[in-house]
Amino acid sequence: MRPTRGQVEDPGRVATLPKEQQDERSHSRALEPYKVVLYNDDVNSMDHVVRSLLRSVPGLSTRKAIEVMMEAHNSGRAIVIVCPLELAELVRDRLESCGLTATIEAG
Repeated sequence: MRPTRGQVEDPGRVATLPKEQQDERSHSRALEPYKVVLYNDDVNSMDHVVRSLLRSVPGLSTRKAIEVMMEAHNSGRAIVIVCPLELAELVRDRLESCGLTATIEAG
């Protein structure tokens, strides 16, 4: 392939994105959906899990907290919330601070 006007042919050179495009890429990655996954355990009571979900997840209703708890109890895991990475990290950290096991998965 021949270089177009403004480009230089240099076979060993690695192209680097301009700073604006790098920032845009990392910003869009942070906004991609991530899943917070709660895992069942044999230590915490169902009531504690529901209370912890209500404290940890902004805007979560009691009904949804019970559904998530039951899904984790019956299936071994449940998706708590799908959200941008920063919020997912916050929710996971809050759940872990309550003694629950939670991870983040890409979306």
